[in-house]
Amino acid sequence: MSIELLIKFLGWSTLINIGLLIWWAGFIIFAHDWVYRIHGKWFNLSYEQFDTVHYAGIAFYKLSIILFNVAPYLALRIIT
Repeated sequence: MSIELLIKFLGWSTLINIGLLIWWAGFIIFAHDWVYRIHGKWFNLSYEQFDTVHYAGIAFYKLSIILFNVAPYLALRIIT
């Protein structure tokens, strides 16, 4: 695999993952009650637990994007 192909892969992977992150956060911000009702049918969570789980999940996903997509992308861009 060439470095240029890897740079393109990481760039597109970053954009797709950021899009999913925005989609997830958007649902939690703008449709919080609807998402809570849907998840409430599956899991027995209070509002506070629901918010904690999603906030932690969004934070973990964001950090994972930075660690596994953005940082390698920038490192490869710097060395080429």
